[in-house]
Amino acid sequence: MRNGIIRVPTPVNEPVRSYVRGAVEGERLSRTLDRMAGECIDIPLIINGREIRTGKTGNVVCPHEHDRVLATYHKAGSREIAQAIDSAQTAWKEWSEWPWVDRAAIFLKAAELLVDPYRDVLNAATMLGQSKNAYQAEIDSACETVDFFRFNTFFMTEIYRDQPISSSNIWNTMEYRPMEGFVLAITPFNFTSIGANLPTSPALMGNVVIWKPATTALLSSYYVMRLLMDAGLPPGVINFLPGSGAEIGGILLSNPNLTGVHFTGSASVFNSIWRTIGDNIDQYHGYPRIVGETGGKDFVVIHPSADLDWTAQALADGAFGYQGQKCSAASRAYVPRSIWPAFKRRFLDIVQSLTIGDVRDFSTCLSAVIDAGAFASINEYIAYARSSSGFEIIAGGGSDDSEGWFIQPTVVLSDDPKSRLMTEEIFGPVLTIYVYDDAHFTDVLALCNTTSPYGLTGSIFATDRTAIIQASRCLRHAAGNFYINDKPTGAVVGQQPFGGGRKSGTNDKAGSKLNLMRWVSARSVKETLMPHTIFTCPPVDKR
Repeated sequence: MRNGIIRVPTPVNEPVRSYVRGAVEGERLSRTLDRMAGECIDIPLIINGREIRTGKTGNVVCPHEHDRVLATYHKAGSREIAQAIDSAQTAWKEWSEWPWVDRAAIFLKAAELLVDPYRDVLNAATMLGQSKNAYQAEIDSACETVDFFRFNTFFMTEIYRDQPISSSNIWNTMEYRPMEGFVLAITPFNFTSIGANLPTSPALMGNVVIWKPATTALLSSYYVMRLLMDAGLPPGVINFLPGSGAEIGGILLSNPNLTGVHFTGSASVFNSIWRTIGDNIDQYHGYPRIVGETGGKDFVVIHPSADLDWTAQALADGAFGYQGQKCSAASRAYVPRSIWPAFKRRFLDIVQSLTIGDVRDFSTCLSAVIDAGAFASINEYIAYARSSSGFEIIAGGGSDDSEGWFIQPTVVLSDDPKSRLMTEEIFGPVLTIYVYDDAHFTDVLALCNTTSPYGLTGSIFATDRTAIIQASRCLRHAAGNFYINDKPTGAVVGQQPFGGGRKSGTNDKAGSKLNLMRWVSARSVKETLMPHTIFTCPPVDKR
């Protein structure tokens, strides 16, 4: 039994590597990509540390080469879901009592395993299975995942150090217990690091988890699960259940032992989860914690004083990085009329220089959107803009799904600041711009604040400090992550805790201790050090 006051290593953000062909790191990644692109692996369920194959299978395909099958995965049914519940409940009895130091050691080891030897494998899985270029994969599946493992262990100790004061003869302490039951983690396709963080942050705090990964991110999610097992995660602490979200969610959300949901995905699915929990509230042993990050209609407001070159580059990066498939992607922009002609030239030059293709070519900027459903949905918005009055497509607009689900980066002008393309989340490489009269800057801020139901990310570009102050005040509740003279994407763990309010989620800030606080149930403990006389009523005057 270790009796020291243990400190975890002070976390630092994992350095981002650059990958170029010819360099050692680039050649290593290229070899891994070629090997993994040429194989079709079998992805089982993992319940209680055991691989389970149901025989009911589906395929994982490469979005930019959709005839290429990367994996066959097995789907969980009602029997396997019940097994996962039993496994989690059994594991809870021991895991919830583990010393925190030993829990921390597992995730710190996972971070080191990801630095090497898992880095190339997880990056390649993200590139092939989710069509991220090498740079986007590196900052996501490698660096951000490492950061979550390291910083979360540090944040855990900050929570444990938060203790109450004590008075004479009294010693007061606070215990941060795991919750009773299991946490359901539902993870999205677009960030491997989110797929890693959503099940592991509750597990780090002593909870047990059932993980439903996105089918379109199964390749990288499977390797994350393998990584955790290699790091020493005990059987049953996290159970890995690919399959139908409706079937898995329907069973787990009605189970009395559900103690929490950790979710990232669409607002409509999150609303359904919340509604289902409400309908089942009398069945649960307690009140489940509901933590979710949903969508965004993220904005960029440009002031006449903005630096045009920097703003144009930042807007292009923010709108079209990873094909716009980020909940933080810039989706609507407000540009003053006085600078529009000059800004337009600079901005469109950048957009038209973006290369589109296979992610195995490290010079590729953009690749395919995630699947046929996304391809159809995004193209419907483009077709709507093309056929409706009040819109002008000034860049892109083309698409091709013959080999992969490719859509050109598309820029649309809207005459109406509350048009469909200015208000609805598209989740693809489509940016809509509204050009405003300079004198109406204040009105545009009010428009920006009230146009969308979301409140995730947004930016103001200006060199005029008064305009920055004005925008910061007016847009205070319009974005949970607000950027001044920078794109509204790219939050870094430990630096910009991520999350938004309104219809963008519960704003529990992944990448900070605020998120970890949702996965504990505190207990106050008062110990009286010496017995003493207790008077519950004033002494009686016998005179």
